[in-house]
Amino acid sequence: MKNRCDGIEFDAIAPDEKGHTFFFKGDHLWNGFNGPAQVSSAFFKELDDYHHLGHVDAAFRMHNKEKPKDHDHIYFFLDDKVFSYYNHSLEEGYPKDIQLDFPGVPGHLDAAVECPKGECNSDSVLFFKGDEVYNYDIATQSVKERQWAHLPNCTSAFRWLEQYYCFHGHNFTRFHPVSGEVNGVYPKDARHYFMRCPNFGHGGEAKVPKCSEVTLDAITSDDSGKTYAFTGHIYMRLDTHRDGKHAFPIARTWKELDKGVDAVFSYSDKIYIIKGNQVYIYKSAAPSTLIEGYPKSLKEELGIEGPVNAAFVCADHHIVHIIQGQKMQDIDLSATPRVVAREVPLPIAGIEAGMCGPDGVKVYVGSKFYHYETPRLLAFSKMSPEPKKITPDMMGCVE
Repeated sequence: MKNRCDGIEFDAIAPDEKGHTFFFKGDHLWNGFNGPAQVSSAFFKELDDYHHLGHVDAAFRMHNKEKPKDHDHIYFFLDDKVFSYYNHSLEEGYPKDIQLDFPGVPGHLDAAVECPKGECNSDSVLFFKGDEVYNYDIATQSVKERQWAHLPNCTSAFRWLEQYYCFHGHNFTRFHPVSGEVNGVYPKDARHYFMRCPNFGHGGEAKVPKCSEVTLDAITSDDSGKTYAFTGHIYMRLDTHRDGKHAFPIARTWKELDKGVDAVFSYSDKIYIIKGNQVYIYKSAAPSTLIEGYPKSLKEELGIEGPVNAAFVCADHHIVHIIQGQKMQDIDLSATPRVVAREVPLPIAGIEAGMCGPDGVKVYVGSKFYHYETPRLLAFSKMSPEPKKITPDMMGCVE
């Protein structure tokens, strides 16, 4: 039985429509970032019926919301054939010649990865063969061929959390999907990042926390719908259920902050991060860039002294609700200078994080949270709602 912690060059990597990521090698695969190898045909049974070479050349998950019948399907490439799967069942009419579905794309591929509009110029697929890269525009069925000589020959490629990874040997290199540009120190060993292996640092033997042990320092959702939860020196994206939930050091995204945060809120395409008596303001769009002149003092930016326990802004509103101890202060972010417009006592003590979303306000106390329809109800309710527990679906923890 193959052990990916020994160092494996994968044939293909692709997530399914539910967000389970499959790593393929020969006639085996690994389901997710943890666990043993299993026979591929146990998950994609028709692969065996049509094909006895015992491997796949390339695979990707289609991103094409214009065509719901193709969107989220997994496409496998074997020699000059393509297979389309949904819900682990082979679609009728497959396998087909690659040219029928992807005209201009060669057979015997090395790797493939989807690239949605916004990350590429249009919904596209990048196909790799040797040192050639074929950028296939899904809507126009046109192909642009290019060479990215500085990128190693990819044996598999993977889009994960809006980043692009070329796998080669047991290493990977992160690249920009339009220019092919590589920034940072690469290659890196995949065993540190994309699987849990003994004696390998990044994921290593880290245990998934129990939900009853999860406490948040801050939580926010930006204008594009990205939701971030912060605890200690790490953060997690909560809106990426299709890619799984994964913890990262805060400094990986907000490099000036390596010692945790007190409160975070989003406003006008920016993320405000409060630590101690200082406010850091970043552009929401990736990569997160600290706005010139920051950090500034809380007093200068918001007209208050720290520390702050929690903060949130509701969509299309200009009021930031700042929680300090058992009081909530409202500050109008559109006013100059910014001052506390209203201060009210709160019915709940010990609030550590808060967020306002389409379904109302959630405030977090330890591993539980309280749900209110509006900030006003949070402030003026005579009765506290029943506290609810943080669940595995919310935070990727275990019961």
